[in-house]
Amino acid sequence: MEQRILNFEQKLAQSELDGFLVTNLLNIYYLTGFSGTEATVFISKNRRLFLTDARYTLMARKSVQGFDIIETRSPLSVLANIVSADGLSRLGFDKQVTFAYYQNLKACLAGVELAAMDDFTEELRMIKDSNEIAAIKRACQISDQAFADVLSFIKPGETTELEVAHFLDFRMREYGAAGISFETIAASGGRSAMPHGTATDKAIVSGDMLTLDFGCYYNHYVSDMTRTVHIGPPTDEEFDIYETVLKANQSLIEASKAGLSYRDFDRIPRQVIDEAGYAQYFTHGIGHGIGLDIHERPYFGNADGVVEAGMVVTDEPGIYLDNKYGVRIEDDLLITAAGCEVLTQAPKELIMLS
Repeated sequence: MEQRILNFEQKLAQSELDGFLVTNLLNIYYLTGFSGTEATVFISKNRRLFLTDARYTLMARKSVQGFDIIETRSPLSVLANIVSADGLSRLGFDKQVTFAYYQNLKACLAGVELAAMDDFTEELRMIKDSNEIAAIKRACQISDQAFADVLSFIKPGETTELEVAHFLDFRMREYGAAGISFETIAASGGRSAMPHGTATDKAIVSGDMLTLDFGCYYNHYVSDMTRTVHIGPPTDEEFDIYETVLKANQSLIEASKAGLSYRDFDRIPRQVIDEAGYAQYFTHGIGHGIGLDIHERPYFGNADGVVEAGMVVTDEPGIYLDNKYGVRIEDDLLITAAGCEVLTQAPKELIMLS
């Protein structure tokens, strides 16, 4: 944690801010290791303060190192006195606060310039350290194991989407996950054409495409993977579309390495789908960063920037034919200087269940 705080302080010193108020609980966990639900962190040139109420004081003393821990139910009042005593005039704060909190912040810190920031800590979080990478790798291994198990659980004509989703959720917990990282998607037949089709009581039947998009938390970090299987033998069109999506997925794996631009990260797999004649049926971005959150920086498409070693990002091309079926294949990639490491190892050849 100390290196993360030092990185934060270095970034703060290079900014025009006198201090920073951290209220986003994921950012607080990232900087301190505290996983409770009530905390405020304040960092300035001369101070590292951790403020929480009596419910979490003992937890904070056990998990938070390098901060002065203050027990209070009025953190902004405490900070107002400190900011005044230190003569601070410009403070940053996490943008993801309620309007009511912002109004209270302005009232308590009257006369202080406030700068809402939505990427200050998040930019630091993009580059994962070895502990973060280890947690994400284990989350991916759990997802892989659950996928292998669910294949024998599915009974065409009997098993419903909801039953499949529940199976995946509980199996990941059985393998050590703390929970699911988002609501599991199990979408079959025409419903697989919905990129975010949540599971229903529809039975999975012969002839269906079945898209499974799921992930879990392990030690606070997420996995996020998608596999599409077919119930029975596919049509020629279904097989060709599946192979196109797989080729797009693989093209990005082969191209990904530190220095690749965000635009090229999106363009390379999209070009595969475009050249196959399905441009209009790939309706979402190619991927996003993962870590403490299921969707976090970086994001791709028309954004500026380049991928860097230590980023963990998703590679998730898809083709969706309205009211017919859809195919998506998603992997989690660890970017390295020389290429990338694929963290999700579940098989990607078209699996046919009977």
